[in-house]
Amino acid sequence: MRAIHTACLLLAAGLAVSGCAHVEAPRERAPQADIIAHNHTAAEALIGQVQASRLPKGSAVLIATLVNIDALETSSTLGRSISEQVGTKFSAAGYQVIELKLREGGVYLKRNEGELMLTREISQLAKSHNAGAVIVGTYAEAGSTVFINLKVVDPASNVVLAATDYALPMNQDVRTLLGKRAQRF
Repeated sequence: MRAIHTACLLLAAGLAVSGCAHVEAPRERAPQADIIAHNHTAAEALIGQVQASRLPKGSAVLIATLVNIDALETSSTLGRSISEQVGTKFSAAGYQVIELKLREGGVYLKRNEGELMLTREISQLAKSHNAGAVIVGTYAEAGSTVFINLKVVDPASNVVLAATDYALPMNQDVRTLLGKRAQRF
């Protein structure tokens, strides 16, 4: 009887241990893009190009909100965030980034869109701020990716001084910043 009792205890202990060993793995989420790192890397690429092309440190720079390439008068939280993060790197690199949200003169401010610069006003706005460059950009939404283009433009001649392209994976963070409904990954 004692042997049966011991066998039952060993069996129960074995089942308990094997039950504990089987832990269901959590559902995997889509990899999250480090949005800030991507934007900072793009800004560093632009800074490297403009330093080699006549835009000395200390120059004033204006940054427009990135716009949706399919609707150039609209943007999103993503477009505004990218502009802010690119401005951060330019400021850290020694450029004078003009904060446009503090002044409305000459800038097309669309409610909930950001600082959208109209082409005909860029040179006038840059001149009033003594800006040596304007950073503009677009984003294009695709199925699983958002493609981003940034340019540093000489406002006097409209010549592109620097440009870079990169992509962000369309994960939940990017989807939310674009104002899209939540989607399970």
